[in-house]
Amino acid sequence: MTFCGASKICEVPQNRAKFLILIKAQFGYNKALLTSEGRNVEKYILKIKCTDEKGLIYRVSDIIFKHRLNIETNNEFVDKDNNRFFMRAELSGDIKEGEFCGILEAVLPKDAQITCRKKAKKDIIVLATKETHCLGDMLIKFDSGELNANILAVIANHEILRSLVERFGLPFHVVSAEGLSREEHEDAVLAVMAQYKFDYAILAKYMRILSPKFVNAYPQKIINIHHSFLPAFIGANPYKQAYERGVKIIGATAHFVNDDLDEGPIIAQDVIRVNHEMSWQDMQRAGRACEKNVLSQALDLALEDRLFINGNKVIVF
Repeated sequence: MTFCGASKICEVPQNRAKFLILIKAQFGYNKALLTSEGRNVEKYILKIKCTDEKGLIYRVSDIIFKHRLNIETNNEFVDKDNNRFFMRAELSGDIKEGEFCGILEAVLPKDAQITCRKKAKKDIIVLATKETHCLGDMLIKFDSGELNANILAVIANHEILRSLVERFGLPFHVVSAEGLSREEHEDAVLAVMAQYKFDYAILAKYMRILSPKFVNAYPQKIINIHHSFLPAFIGANPYKQAYERGVKIIGATAHFVNDDLDEGPIIAQDVIRVNHEMSWQDMQRAGRACEKNVLSQALDLALEDRLFINGNKVIVF
C-alpha cells in the first residue's frame, strides 16, 4: 500500500500510530482531528439559510477548518428562482455555539439565519382527539427508544385516550370544548401547552380547526397529519366518501401548520393504490397505516433538523 504525499510517494507503515505521524509530518494535520478513538467527541448540526452568492461554501468550510472541526455529513441546495442558499452539516469537535455562529455571521450575507446546536433529543407534546393509530405508533416508538424525542405530555379534547397514554406513564390533559367558544377552548389549550417547553407540537389526528392566533403562538412548530383527499372529501368519514366515489389512490400528507387550513408547507407524503374489491373499512385501515407512516417519517426529519421552510415549501435534506 502506498500513500501519495505532496511531493513523493511513500510506503504506509503497518503501525497505525506511525501512519498518523507520517500524515502529520506531510501535511501538518492535527492528530486529534484524524481519530476520535478514546474521546467523547461532541456532535453538532449546523444550519444556514441566506441569499446565495459566490464563495459561501468556501467561507463556511474555511471557518470549520480553522476551528478544527470535522464535517461528518454535508448538504447544500440553491433555490435559483429565489436566489436562496441552504446548507446543513453535521460537525464533530468542540464548539462554543454563540461564538462560532457570530464568526459565521461576519462572513455571510446580512440576512443569514444560522443555527448550530448540539445533537440531542428534542422535546415534543402531542395533541389528539379520539383516534389511536398515529398517537399509539408514537407512544410505542417513544417507549422502545426508537423515537428520537421526549414526549412531555398529550393534550386531548376527549377522555377516550387517557388509558392508552397513562399506560406509558405520560401526563394526559383533557381540555373539553363542551360549552366553550372556539376562542375560549383554544385559550385553555394554550394555557396547558405553556406549562411545557417543547420543540414541536404534533397534531396526531387532532380534529379541531386552529385559528391564526393559535398557530401564530407557535410558528413553524406545529406539525399535522391528514389524509390527502382534502379538500375533496371533508368531514368525519372521508374514507367512506372516497369509497363511494370509487377512488383509485389514497394517501396522507404531513405538513407544518399555518393560517390556511391543511395548506401549510409539506414535509412528507405517500400514496397507496386501492381497488373496487376493498370496502370503505379496508380503505380506512390502509389509509390509517399510511397516515402513521407518513407522520413518523415527517417527525424523524424534523427531529433530525433536516427541514428548512422556504416560502410555502419545505427543503428536506
